[in-house]
Amino acid sequence: MNLRATALAECESIAARHPAAFRALPAGRRDALIITTLMLALLALGIWRLGIEPWRLLSGFGQLLHFLTLMLPPDPGSWTAFSSMLRLLAETVAIAFLGTLVSAVLALPLALLAARNTTVNRLVQFLSRRALDGIRGVDALIWALIWISVVGLGPFAGVLAIATSDLGTFGKIFSEAIEADDGRAEEGLRAAGGNPLHRIRYGVLPQVAPVLAGQILYNFESNTRSSAIIGIVGAGGIGLMLSEMIRTLEWQSVSAIVLLILVTVGIIDAVSSRLRAAMADGARHR
Repeated sequence: MNLRATALAECESIAARHPAAFRALPAGRRDALIITTLMLALLALGIWRLGIEPWRLLSGFGQLLHFLTLMLPPDPGSWTAFSSMLRLLAETVAIAFLGTLVSAVLALPLALLAARNTTVNRLVQFLSRRALDGIRGVDALIWALIWISVVGLGPFAGVLAIATSDLGTFGKIFSEAIEADDGRAEEGLRAAGGNPLHRIRYGVLPQVAPVLAGQILYNFESNTRSSAIIGIVGAGGIGLMLSEMIRTLEWQSVSAIVLLILVTVGIIDAVSSRLRAAMADGARHR
C-alpha cells in the first residue's frame, strides 16, 4: 500500500508541475484526431480493396520509357496528315469556344435565380441550386455520349456536351460571385427608387463582371483539353484522330498531336492571362 500511495503521490506531483502535459484534449483537437484516424483507415482500406500496388508502377517505368522513345521525334507524317491535324485542332478550339460561350450565356440567368441576394424566393433558389448540382454531377464525356445518341456524331454533339457540362459549373461559380457582392451599389439604387431589375443590371452585374469574365476565360482554356477528350467518342475535334493513331501504334503521330494540343492550350492560356490582368486593372481603376 505504501508503494502504491507513493506512486500516486509522485504522479500527482508530476501532474502539478506539468499541467499542460496532463490536460485533456480540447474537443476540436479530439475531433480532428478522430477524423484524421478515420481518413487514414479509409485510405488503407481503399489501397487494399482496389489492389493498388506501387511496385507495379515502379516496375512499369521501363515500359513507359520505351513508349517515350517510340514517340520521339514527333512526326505528323505527310503534309496531308498535318493539314488534317490543324483542321481538326481548329475544330476542337471552336467546339470549346462555342460550348463555353453558350453555357456562360445560359448560366447567368440560372445563377441569378440561385443566388441568395437576387433570387425570386427561397424555393426558386433551392430548386435552381439542385438543378445546377445535378447537371454538374455528370461528366462532359458522359454528356458527349448522351448528345451523340440524340443528334448524332460530329462537332455539334461536342458543343452541346461542353455547354451542358459547363452550365452547372458556371451556374455555381456565378451564383457564388453574385452572393459575394457587398451590396452597396444596390442600396444606392434602391434609395434612388430603382426596381429589382435595375439593381441587378446596374448594381450587381457591373461589380461581378470581371470575376465572371475571368472564370469564362479559364474554362475556355480547360474546355480546349476536354474537347480533345470527348472527340475520342465521336464528338468532333482532334480526339478521334488521336484515338486512331493510338490504336494503329503510330506513336510519332500521337506525340505530334499531343504537342499541337499543348502549344494551343499554352497560347490560349497566355492570351487569357493577359485579358484577365487587363480586366483586373480596369476594375481597380474604376
